[in-house]
Amino acid sequence: MSDQPLRRLIATLATFFVFLFPVRADQHREDLFDFFVLSLSWSPTYCLSEEGQNNRQQCGLTKRHGFVVHGLWPQYERGYPEFCTSPHPGRVPDSLGRRFFDIMPSMGLIGHQWRKHGTCSGLSQEQYLETTRRAFEALNLPENLLGQGSHGDEIGATEIEDLFVAANPGLLHEGIAVACDGQRVKEVRICLTSDLRFRECHQVDTAGCKASSLTLPPIR
Repeated sequence: MSDQPLRRLIATLATFFVFLFPVRADQHREDLFDFFVLSLSWSPTYCLSEEGQNNRQQCGLTKRHGFVVHGLWPQYERGYPEFCTSPHPGRVPDSLGRRFFDIMPSMGLIGHQWRKHGTCSGLSQEQYLETTRRAFEALNLPENLLGQGSHGDEIGATEIEDLFVAANPGLLHEGIAVACDGQRVKEVRICLTSDLRFRECHQVDTAGCKASSLTLPPIR
């Protein structure tokens, strides 16, 4: 067989292979993900933990945090990437991190979230933190839930979801999950598209806490 017919055969086979098994050029990039999870921590629960009691930046005597951002997590439909290779530094400088203390109130939290999750976002440190702020500030926190937190009332996981869904048009029960620490409310996790719109997320939703009676420790 001459070179020209052989080249045509190889080209035909290559086209057929791509048709059957399409591959995106960036398929194996570590920063490729399907959606974000915005995780909101109920700070009073964290501050009751051993780790929290030693965190003066978030849990000092003068701190009165309710919901704060735990992190913005790149997510696959099943599972998630973490600690990805990144061209950006691992350490977040204080001069950058402290700009976000109103939503993520400690450098330890900011640094860990950047290294574990931010490095998988394809963003720089500043872009990742600014995206985290946009996601948080676009969300309406239920005022009546925060009011209950001031008294340490009990509340069900589904009731918490109901309050968030009612306060945020477009948010569905299939796109939010409550996480528990024993009988305490630990976190609320909300699924967002890469451009920060609400979306469903079956795996995150089904893994949530379903307890009918949870304590919301009071904001001090």
